[in-house]
Amino acid sequence: MRIGVLTGGGDCPGLNAVIRAVVRKGVTAYGHEFVGFRDGWKGPLEGLTKPLGIAEVRGILPRGGTILGSSRTNPFKIEGGVERIKANLAEQGVDALVAIGGEDTLGVATKLHDLGVNVVGVPKTIDNDLNGTDYTFGFDTAVNIAMEAIDRLHTTAESHHRTLVVEVMGRHAGWIALHAGLAGGANVILLPERKFDVEQVATYVTKRFQVEYAPIVVVAEGAQPLDGQMVLHNQELDSFGHVRLGGIGQWLAEQIEEKTGKEARTVVLGHIQRGGTPTAFDRVLSTRFGLQAIDAVNEGDFGKMVALRGTDIVRIPLIEGTGELKTVPLERYQEAEVFFGN
Repeated sequence: MRIGVLTGGGDCPGLNAVIRAVVRKGVTAYGHEFVGFRDGWKGPLEGLTKPLGIAEVRGILPRGGTILGSSRTNPFKIEGGVERIKANLAEQGVDALVAIGGEDTLGVATKLHDLGVNVVGVPKTIDNDLNGTDYTFGFDTAVNIAMEAIDRLHTTAESHHRTLVVEVMGRHAGWIALHAGLAGGANVILLPERKFDVEQVATYVTKRFQVEYAPIVVVAEGAQPLDGQMVLHNQELDSFGHVRLGGIGQWLAEQIEEKTGKEARTVVLGHIQRGGTPTAFDRVLSTRFGLQAIDAVNEGDFGKMVALRGTDIVRIPLIEGTGELKTVPLERYQEAEVFFGN
C-alpha cells in the first residue's frame, strides 16, 4: 500500500514524532510505502510531495515543527479543489492518507472521507480543544512553556511591584490558560468560555498588592470582558473563516492601571508556545498516536481519528472529534477561582 502523510494548520511540538512512528512501523511491520505531502492540504491539492522513508524520519523525534511543512489551505474553498485532490492522489498511486492536524485539518479529512477518500486522522493542537480525546499532543509542551514564563515573571513582578498580564493562546478554549495559570500560581485566570468583569479583576489585583505580593494575570487571547468583544489583530479571515486575535492582554493591562493606580505590563507569549522540542509526554503520546494510526490504515479502518482515553489509545469516528470544540467546563474553572486574588 502507498500511503500519503500530511500535517496541516498551526505547527506543533510532536508532529515529527507522529510522522516518524507512522513511517517506521508502516515500513518495518507492514511493508508499506510512504509519500509526504508538503504544506498541509496544499500538498495533495497541488501535487507537492517529498520522499518519506526510514532515512527521512531518522533523528526527527525531538524536533519541533514539521518536516513536511504546514499551511491553512482549505480545498473546499477552492473551485474544483476536491477533484484536484482525488486526481493527484490517483496520479501518485496513493491508496490512503494520514492527516495530522486540528479542527480545521481534520474537518477537511472528515468531508473527504465522506466523498470516498481513504483517510485516518491524528489529533494535533496546542489548544487541546478537539473532542473525543482526553489530550492532544502539543498541549503539554505549550503549557510547560507558558508555566516556565509565568515562573520567571513572578520575580520581576515582585521586584518592580507591578502587575504582569500574560497573554497565552486559546481562541475559543482556555485549556492552556487554565493549566498554565494553575501550574504557575497565577492570581487571576481569564478564559474564552466565561466573560470576565474588569472591576472584579481589579479587585483581585488590589487584594494581591495588599498582602505585599505582585499579581500575575493569565488571559487567553479569546477572552472577552462582560461589556466587550474579542480583541482582534485585524479583520482579515483565513480560509477557514478565522480572524487573527491579539491585544486582549494590552487592553487589560491598561484597564488594570486605570482602575488600581498600579503599573501593569503585558507579556504576549504567542508562537513561543508552538515552537521548540516537545516534552517527554508529548513525544510518547505522538508516537503512540502514530503507531495506532498506521494500524488503522493497514486494517482499512478509515474515517477514524486516534484518541487518548485514560491511558489507552482508541479509534473514534472523525466526526466525533471535529463536530464541536471541547471547551473548559464551568466546574473546572471554579476549581481555580479559589486562588484568585490570593
